[in-house]
Amino acid sequence: MAAGIPDRLRDPRPSVSFEFFPPKDDAGEDQLWDAIRRLERVRPDFVSVTYGAGGTTQDRTIRVTEGIASQTSLTPLAHLTCVGASVADVRRVVGAYAAVGIRDILALRGDPPGNVRGVWTAHPEGLDHAEDLVRLIAGLGDFTIGVAAFPDGHPDSPGFAHDVDVLVRKADAGASFAVTQMVFDADSYARLRDAVAARRDLPITPGLMPVTNLRQIRRMAELMGTPLPAPVVDRLDAVADDPSAVRAVGVDIATELADRMLAEGAPGLHFITMNHSTAAIEVVERLGLIRPSP
Repeated sequence: MAAGIPDRLRDPRPSVSFEFFPPKDDAGEDQLWDAIRRLERVRPDFVSVTYGAGGTTQDRTIRVTEGIASQTSLTPLAHLTCVGASVADVRRVVGAYAAVGIRDILALRGDPPGNVRGVWTAHPEGLDHAEDLVRLIAGLGDFTIGVAAFPDGHPDSPGFAHDVDVLVRKADAGASFAVTQMVFDADSYARLRDAVAARRDLPITPGLMPVTNLRQIRRMAELMGTPLPAPVVDRLDAVADDPSAVRAVGVDIATELADRMLAEGAPGLHFITMNHSTAAIEVVERLGLIRPSP
């Protein structure tokens, strides 16, 4: 039997995984599948497809995730959120995943529809917290459940201690690993990882996004509440007028950050690709983490 995601995260060899966002149209879906096919040669430990902002594009996300399971050699990590979903809706989606053999699910509360920084309101017949979603999925069958972690703090959190408590509660509810939002500060990742490890055995993989577009990363950082450290901003601003140089510096920064977090004991790296796999593959190659062909 193939090793599950938590087992892979405990392997001495660092895991490598990739995250895509759901395409909005057929052309975007073609681009996504091109990126997925390119990544098959890297032999990642798993790949995931997010829900769109505010839980949009759920149907396409589910269809693409099912396609990865049935049409490729890759292990899909299926995203599932509470956004706009009743408990019955969640049960149906979990059943659809199980029907095509998907047993690994990333359980998320999700962002408020229409405004990711808006006020969260649960579906009247739905769930209010990710830990509730974890508990529901765990009761539906033999699933491996991952959750989100926020090294720079969840937007709704009153502080660091609360973020740690929430992660521990998710583990108590049935989660067996976590993946962070994108990280640009290795110290913030290590601080959260160490605080959780003092209370619970929960592998936490840092999310890493090689910068290829300066405007895009500024916008994403603003939406996620992820601060961009001054040294990172300075290096990118110095080449802001040259797109190819921005990409080159972005790959350098990602490689350096990945190397530092692996040295700090990170169990692996989860690359946020924005459906363009080449920069992430370049970082993986530089780190010597591409698996040899069997």
